[in-house]
Amino acid sequence: MPDFLLELFSEEIPARMQARAAEDLKKLVTQGMVDRGLTYAAAAAFATPRRLTLSITGMADRSPDVKEERKGPRTDAPEKALEGFLRSTGLTKDQLEARDDKKGQVWFAVIEKTGQGAAEVLAEVIPEVIRNFPWPRSMRWGSGDLRWVRPLHSIMAIILNDNAANEVVDFEVSGIRSGDATQGHRFMWPEAFTPKDFDHYVKTLEAQKVILDPEERRNRIWHDATHMAFAQGMEVVEDQGLLAEVAGLVEWPVVLMGDIEDRFLGLPPEVLQTSMKEHQKFFSVRNPKTGRIEKFVTVANIETADSGATILAGNQRVLAARLSDALFFWENDLRTVKTEAMEAMAAPLANVTFHNKLGSQAQRIARIAALARQIAPLVGADADKAERAAKIAKADLSSEMVYEFPELQGIMGKYYAEAAGEEAAVAAACESHYSPLGPSDDVPTEPVAVAVSLADKIDILTGFWAIDEKPTGSKDPFALRRAALGVIRTVLESSLRFRIVPTIGNQLKRVYASASGVGYDRDVTPLLKIKPDLAKNLSSLENEFWAHDTENLFVFFAERLKVHLRAEGIRHDVIDACFQLGGQDDLVLLVNRVNALQKFVETEDGANLLAGYKRAANILAAEQKKDGVEYTLDPDPKFAEQAEETALFTALDAAEAAIAPALEAEDFAAAMTAMAALRAPIDGFFDKVTVNAENDIVRRNRLCLLNRVKAVMEKVAIFSAIEG
Repeated sequence: MPDFLLELFSEEIPARMQARAAEDLKKLVTQGMVDRGLTYAAAAAFATPRRLTLSITGMADRSPDVKEERKGPRTDAPEKALEGFLRSTGLTKDQLEARDDKKGQVWFAVIEKTGQGAAEVLAEVIPEVIRNFPWPRSMRWGSGDLRWVRPLHSIMAIILNDNAANEVVDFEVSGIRSGDATQGHRFMWPEAFTPKDFDHYVKTLEAQKVILDPEERRNRIWHDATHMAFAQGMEVVEDQGLLAEVAGLVEWPVVLMGDIEDRFLGLPPEVLQTSMKEHQKFFSVRNPKTGRIEKFVTVANIETADSGATILAGNQRVLAARLSDALFFWENDLRTVKTEAMEAMAAPLANVTFHNKLGSQAQRIARIAALARQIAPLVGADADKAERAAKIAKADLSSEMVYEFPELQGIMGKYYAEAAGEEAAVAAACESHYSPLGPSDDVPTEPVAVAVSLADKIDILTGFWAIDEKPTGSKDPFALRRAALGVIRTVLESSLRFRIVPTIGNQLKRVYASASGVGYDRDVTPLLKIKPDLAKNLSSLENEFWAHDTENLFVFFAERLKVHLRAEGIRHDVIDACFQLGGQDDLVLLVNRVNALQKFVETEDGANLLAGYKRAANILAAEQKKDGVEYTLDPDPKFAEQAEETALFTALDAAEAAIAPALEAEDFAAAMTAMAALRAPIDGFFDKVTVNAENDIVRRNRLCLLNRVKAVMEKVAIFSAIEG
């Protein structure tokens, strides 16, 4: 079976687009082949800065012949219906067949399509893919109408045959005709060559200074860089994102190491790393003995006679200019905080709008500081330190360094706080209060940092909740889902015990007060339609908004917690069974209950007890609906007529007596054990006792007994929410 090799050769493709483009090329070409009946065994795509390559192996010689039958209108149908059917099939009336059907005779079309050779199929598919390729951005050049990411120079499209000459798939796209040749490195080996097969193509490219596989380029860069650093007692700071990007900038990676001038070595390591990465795409090289960034690694795309000396010299000049700016910013910022303290750096934030309905950054900081002080004792932090940290944590937003490098916010705040003589816990909180920024990011652990981090995220949530800027569908412009997950992870991973509803409720009141100060006026119309009497009492109206927003925001927290727990393997119905108890805003306590319940329902006793609960609940619901009454009174043991009834009364008394203190002590395992003791008495009751007894008093008592079974179990969880 033949193979196929396609290469689209162009000017430099942006590194960030290469991996996606390679995958799109493979998907679109192979999908087009399959849609036309041309099968294959395997496909692989590759990208370099100047080429997209697709290799297909085990391709069929041709697509199969196809015979298709289509049912049309009845033979006595209106002429227009027949004309539409003929247009869709491409046949004439005399080519149709009349066949008997259930409702009379019907026209049938028999469409026969002769299979195409592989070259014919590919000649249809590839131009269509090229013309409609989904580049994030594309351009036109010259007089052609083709849009491509960068000017496309040539197309190599070859069917590689085992026992015959290779065949060019002949087509033309915007004046570019396909061929059988490509070329190597732009500068070091631009001569053309014709591949014999895929292995020959890869090896010839490498001989001509092009490494086709991006993974191989990444590995070579990392290998050479780390060995070069190790030889000088250094280590390369790992950055997988930068490594992938640099591998997309070169076809023939040549790793070079250069020095950073001594005058810049006093800059914080993060400043050096960020400046070199963002501006120059350099890797940072750290001295493990000092922790300082002292050298850099750059990756050239060409070998030179002087072993890269000229390239390094030019890079070092450009780097010195960049770092001179960073040094200037650093020294200016230090001068401010050392002579005037952190308040001077934070002062301009009073003139920076956070949101037009929520006031300035300074107003937001004041809210965060008040909340941090409130949260501090709940998380074991010093209230004064938490408030102080919150007041200065965002001061670096007005620094020159963060203005130049926004990604350094928080990090620079720590350095400035240290330089200003702030306490270590306060300075550390300036850096870590933004964490966690993502699901894999570490949460803050120091109490002061935890207090400020929680306050920051809760203020974001309450602020945008108050002005009705909630996430909708896939849209979350203010990253509120991330903020909620950050609160949840911080609380759970640090085992923080406090109720979240009062916390968010108090902060909502602060937000209302702050928002009213910038002229924010909430639309009361929807609420007044439901409760018109509130218009007479402004304080009642405000309280109604507060209660509604607090409850609504906690539901949002609950939904994010469900997502978080499901990702950890917790069943959604078990989560719901605990949530539906109500008042579950101590997140650590809630998760402990959920974990214990999941373990319980997965046991044999748990599964059987759940079945008994559902049977009791179903009988009770059916009889209450039929009778039009609720059987919620306490059942009386004196009306028990059978031993199984008496045994169930006794078991419920014992279980209730054991469950209550277990729940009080937050010993959910003990509560589940006590509840498991109900399994045998409930099974025995349903095996021997007829609930709908002829005696009305006995019947009502037994239905009330089923309600008590339900009530005792629902002290632990709402078992009706559990499936199965």
